Amino acid sequence: MRNRLRALREARGWTQGALADRLDVSRQTVNALETGRYDPSLPLVFRIARLFGEPIEAIFDPDDATADVQTS
Repeated sequence: MRNRLRALREARGWTQGALADRLDVSRQTVNALETGRYDPSLPLVFRIARLFGEPIEAIFDPDDATADVQTS
């Protein structure tokens, strides 16, 4: 899942460690999120959106492979 987490963090002058502290996760989790190696849980997505004051859709963008939705 692509995201704007790094840009949002850097715009505030926060390190990965500082963001991790604010989100109550490890710095390694923040790194994995920023590099797209980890898809966050729904509660974490809400915490991130709340912290940055942005809607979830403005921060996270699903990959083309995961964006497929079947309709009946």
